Amino acid sequence: MQSSATVLVYSDDANTREQVRLATGRRPAADVPPVRFVECATLPAVLKALDEGGIDVCVLDGETVPAGGMGVCRQIKDEIFDCPPVLLLIGRPQDAWLATWSRAEAAVTLPVDPVDFAASLAALLRDRLSIDA
Repeated sequence: MQSSATVLVYSDDANTREQVRLATGRRPAADVPPVRFVECATLPAVLKALDEGGIDVCVLDGETVPAGGMGVCRQIKDEIFDCPPVLLLIGRPQDAWLATWSRAEAAVTLPVDPVDFAASLAALLRDRLSIDA
């Protein structure tokens, strides 16, 4: 197993980033490595972090302004070679179709439910790390 996984968290709201960290804990499941976070509050910071590499999963807040996570997801899927899988945080369950439009691999609603979030993140990490193994 890889020694650690890197998760990029994009939100302009520090409380949302904290919810993600708390829901993840040290690791989202026993069979995935411990998680290290790269936190970004702006689109340029996201693009820089992805350009530097080493990101295993992106968690993008669909409610972020001015560049919402759904648009950011679609942009990085178009622009980043071997783009990491994306877990999109959406405001309402009815927005799930927008998550599909943005090409996110998974979506969970805000506020973050720790059980649902950890399960979704762990699934994406398992898939990503098995590809990279």
